[in-house]
Amino acid sequence: MLDHPLPDIDAWVLLFSNNTLPVLRVTKRRIDDMRADIDRVDARELAHIILQDPIMTVRVLAYIQPFRGRSLQHDITTIASAVMMAGIVPFFRRFEDLFTIEDQLKPVGPQALLGVLHIIRRAQRAADYAQDWCIWRHDINMEEVRIAALLHDLAEILVWCAAPKLGLAIQDLQKKNPTMRSTDAQKQILGLTFSDIQLELCKVWHLPELLLRLIDDHNAESPRVRNVSLAVRLARHSSYGWDDPALPDDYHDIGTLLNLSTDTIRQRLGVAGPAADTH
Repeated sequence: MLDHPLPDIDAWVLLFSNNTLPVLRVTKRRIDDMRADIDRVDARELAHIILQDPIMTVRVLAYIQPFRGRSLQHDITTIASAVMMAGIVPFFRRFEDLFTIEDQLKPVGPQALLGVLHIIRRAQRAADYAQDWCIWRHDINMEEVRIAALLHDLAEILVWCAAPKLGLAIQDLQKKNPTMRSTDAQKQILGLTFSDIQLELCKVWHLPELLLRLIDDHNAESPRVRNVSLAVRLARHSSYGWDDPALPDDYHDIGTLLNLSTDTIRQRLGVAGPAADTH
């Protein structure tokens, strides 16, 4: 367990690419249950379990990429397709002895585990928002957008798992300096940002180019990228409640994306009371 920042981005990438990444305990339990009744496994049901867990999702995508070069002319961008391409039995053989986040962080204490579970819950909510808006926008490949939202903050989760003291230090720094940008806090503690680590990891794991574009907020001219980035923003700003001062801007921008009024967005989200649109 790291208690100091690594010297450069290559060291972080090496750490995460050379070590088995832990998954949620509930993911391990559900996959083990399905393995016990392997003849009745449904690929879509298995995919649904995987898609609740950011680390398990990226592990499956990284595992399947070598298959792509041998037999496919296009990227595999959905989990059900990845499972079918790998085959049910080889899949369960590959992911047999999963190590859990809960076990990895047990020696550190509850604060670190609560911290990483909060970030994972935020990622799950972002994925749910992104998928809901895809349905509204009639996006025919909504799972790609869901995965991009789920993985958008993956590096943050990985750093918390491998170096929880550094994750807590970043969190404490932001609490003491509420106006500090999160990227500045990351640079101060780590010497680089979560995004820096994430982009390099995506290249090392050879993740589909489409997912890389959807995760990268710099491609904001694309409605699908805006769908992802706004879902991530909303999940982040509402993660401690619905009184964050950034939320009115989020409602406005989501309304623009979906061609709905700000009040309608608030109603769809279950946020009480109308709000004047200041834009």
